[in-house]
Amino acid sequence: MSPDALFWLSLALKMAVTAGFVVTATFAAERAGPVVGAMIATLPVAAGPAYLFLAFEHDALFISQSALASLVANVVTSIFALTYAALAQRHGRGLSVLAALATWIVLASLLRLVDWDTWTAVAFNATGIALCIAVGNRFRHVRVPPPRQHWSDLLLRAGMVAVLVAVVVTLSTLVGPTVTGILAVFPIVLLSLMLILHPRIGGPAAAAVLSNSLLGMAGFSITCLTAHLLVPVVGVATGLGIALVVSVGCNFAFWRFRSRVAVQR
Repeated sequence: MSPDALFWLSLALKMAVTAGFVVTATFAAERAGPVVGAMIATLPVAAGPAYLFLAFEHDALFISQSALASLVANVVTSIFALTYAALAQRHGRGLSVLAALATWIVLASLLRLVDWDTWTAVAFNATGIALCIAVGNRFRHVRVPPPRQHWSDLLLRAGMVAVLVAVVVTLSTLVGPTVTGILAVFPIVLLSLMLILHPRIGGPAAAAVLSNSLLGMAGFSITCLTAHLLVPVVGVATGLGIALVVSVGCNFAFWRFRSRVAVQR
């Protein structure tokens, strides 16, 4: 088999694996209610496959630096979700989504102007995500009706995430670890939820799902930090594996916390 044919076959396989993983996760998220659904949606269902495939092509230092960039970019994703949640209370899908996307693109571009290290990234996350959670709390308490499903929803999610992973893996050698880390956490799953849920259950209800995801963003930050710190020490495979366990553990803990609070009320 020629090198070109092998490249395209490998890329197609990566896209197919990613698409299947994301379809399963987001399908479960939509049926689990706003709190559990948001916790599922903020698992690394898109970034995880991207990092898995990057691990086959780059060394531990590249993966670690990419994870640091993803850690910083996760704050921008939180602002992206909050922007949509605020606008979706009174505006349509188009304006709400476009404004949130524009916010993400502008802020993500500015991240490259700062020379981030572990401590500044952690401080940025602790402050930024805490503020987003505090502001977004007002949008969480809305009854979310079960959304009507259509086969096109699955194709949309699968196609969007598969393309994202293909872009990240293909461009990673050209753009370096920082841009790779930022692109790897482009909020493709949250974006697909916005596009699908807004016209079907309404802006406020869709905003409730996105607002509930903000606590999950804190868990994803811990996941990125874990990968950044452990990959150079224990290796890429072990470091990313531990980071995945941390992600699931954090989101489970957050779900239990939210459930207990709801019962006490």
